[in-house]
Amino acid sequence: MKKLIMLCIAVINLTAVFGQNTLHTVIKDSETQEPLMGATAFIEGTTNGVVSDMDGHIELKNIPNGEHTIVYSYLGYETLKETYNFPLASTDPIVIYLKSEGEHLDEVVISSTRSTRTIENIATRVETIAGEELEEKGNMKPGDIRMLLNESTGIQTQQTSATSYNSSIRIQGLDGKYTQILRDGFPLYSGFSGGLSLMQIAPLDLQQVEVVKGASSTLYGGGAISGLVNLISKKPKEEREISFVANGTSALGLDLSGYYSQKFKKVGTTVFASYNLGTPYDPADIGLTAIPKFNRYTLNPKFYYYPNEKTTVYLGLNNTVEERTGGDIEYIKGNGDDIHSYYEKNNTNRLSTQLGFDHIFSENSKFSFKNSVSYYDRNIEIPDFEFSGVQLASFSEANYSHKDEKMEWIGGLNLWTDKFTQHNVADINAVDYNYITVGGFVQNTWNISDEFILESGLRGDYQNEYGFFALPRISALYKLNDQFSMRIGGGLGYKSPTVFTEDAEKIQFKNVLPLDVSNSKAEESIGGNLDLNYKTAISDKSIFTINTLFFYTQVKDPLVLVSNTDSTYEFLQPNGYIDTKGVETNAKITYGDLKLFVGYTYADVNEHYNGTSTTYPLVAKHRLNNVLMYEIEGKLKMGLEAYYFSPQKLNDGATGKQYWLMGFMAEKIWGNFSVFINFENLTDVRQTKFDSIYTGTITNPTFKDIYAPVDGFVVNGGIKIKL
Repeated sequence: MKKLIMLCIAVINLTAVFGQNTLHTVIKDSETQEPLMGATAFIEGTTNGVVSDMDGHIELKNIPNGEHTIVYSYLGYETLKETYNFPLASTDPIVIYLKSEGEHLDEVVISSTRSTRTIENIATRVETIAGEELEEKGNMKPGDIRMLLNESTGIQTQQTSATSYNSSIRIQGLDGKYTQILRDGFPLYSGFSGGLSLMQIAPLDLQQVEVVKGASSTLYGGGAISGLVNLISKKPKEEREISFVANGTSALGLDLSGYYSQKFKKVGTTVFASYNLGTPYDPADIGLTAIPKFNRYTLNPKFYYYPNEKTTVYLGLNNTVEERTGGDIEYIKGNGDDIHSYYEKNNTNRLSTQLGFDHIFSENSKFSFKNSVSYYDRNIEIPDFEFSGVQLASFSEANYSHKDEKMEWIGGLNLWTDKFTQHNVADINAVDYNYITVGGFVQNTWNISDEFILESGLRGDYQNEYGFFALPRISALYKLNDQFSMRIGGGLGYKSPTVFTEDAEKIQFKNVLPLDVSNSKAEESIGGNLDLNYKTAISDKSIFTINTLFFYTQVKDPLVLVSNTDSTYEFLQPNGYIDTKGVETNAKITYGDLKLFVGYTYADVNEHYNGTSTTYPLVAKHRLNNVLMYEIEGKLKMGLEAYYFSPQKLNDGATGKQYWLMGFMAEKIWGNFSVFINFENLTDVRQTKFDSIYTGTITNPTFKDIYAPVDGFVVNGGIKIKL
């Protein structure tokens, strides 16, 4: 009897074991067919559930025999219920397609490398600022892109004027002259025209910003030694877009911007217009402007023509006119006298055209031609000195691309002219130059396998003053699995010398001698980086990603501005080099409606001249970027920021103070209308609180390096309308 009972229990247990089933499914986006990592599936009415992996795969175990309803869900997608009768007839994975609740987000497509690939499948490391992040940064500074770039890891903006707010961009600690700024692939902000560029570009008509760090001259020619920033403009779509932004600040600033775009059958257009006003502002009450007085008008229309489905022709115009005056508050207010007489005036007129032609020969072949002509007229005036001139530049490129299943080839030719003419000065003292560069390039992208992509390129440039440059580069992407990938790459770069550097800008180019072209040579560089990426789902509501970049760049024979005993300045090339090495780390964790971003930059930049090494000035060796965002889609956005800057060595040998910057932003959205407010620099950190910004008298000040904010705590807020 005892044996019979034991046998019955064993049979019951065995039946129960065999009555447990496993469901295999793959969850994908219904539109893109891409797998969804972090989606959930559970048996309705139970706590038995599981989260999908990087491939969207789900393995739901311990399902009893019989009919059960499985609930599939993913944040931002419609919940789906499917009923199955277990055991299933087949054990093959079932593909489940979830539909997005709202408008589907476009894939991030990169154009800076010309291959127009998605960011996940490009071997060159490219960082993007797009979508909601671009809009959020625009709320904080609708009038320019200075803050948008400064709050990215590895990028630091350097203020070059204490009273006029002029700034340049530094990538991985190197001087701003080594960064190439492009607009839709056109080099419109180089040389003289780069001096105020960050302060004169509004973000409302930008689709995304692409940043390539490290030696990148192979892509677009000279200038991209530390990297390039490509500002990608919005293009017209069949659905009309009209948007307006009105912003005011506690420093009595005003920004008004409007954007319109629409594509019709054969034609399309985009139009951006803005007006920006600055009121002289002196929060430190030292009698000098932290924010200057300025008036700026911008108009950027672009027209498209589509003669057929395979051809696009476009013509664009960019025009910016600005009057900017910083200096003594009393002078600017009209109360100047013998004591209150210092000023710095910048009057600029920026005008450029862009012409483009794209024709698709077949599904695999395309021809493109583009041309830009840019005119930049700037007048800088301080007491007893004036510097003015005109830069006229042009850029033309023709390229042809062909791709098949494994290979993509792109080849082309460039012609780049750049001429600067200084006004009101004797020819012998003029810093004029006339550069002509002819170049050819070829790029190849090879899909060796699904896991390994190799990208290589070679450019040859001939420069009329400095000769020929051969510029190879290579990058590789390896996907170990859907969670881990790595990129490695490197290349050469060069820069044709000009007097337009941060150091010369700080002294308004006063008494700067012309370059001795016959005894100087181009600045050349070599650099490389290693990029590691990891992402995983922590739970059904949480995803974690981390990216780490190791970088090194060396610039040989850099131009250095030195002072002479007769109060003049000249550029020399000491025997040696500048190098930068370090690490950038970005981590992101999402939990429901919360997103936490943490970034760290370590940049060790040094000068090596005549066997002696010294720290490169105005570089924060350690930086922290911390952003916590809370967002209810289409209703509310809130963000809290904290940024740390470690002590920086100054040009006079002193060391600046470390500091933290904190801010808070909120935006309430009602359909096509929203209200936003931003509290910048909550703790009112100012260099004038812990250090001076000038020596001498207020009548004739000698300005020190600006390494911390001078404008302090500022509140801005406004409205956005989308029609």
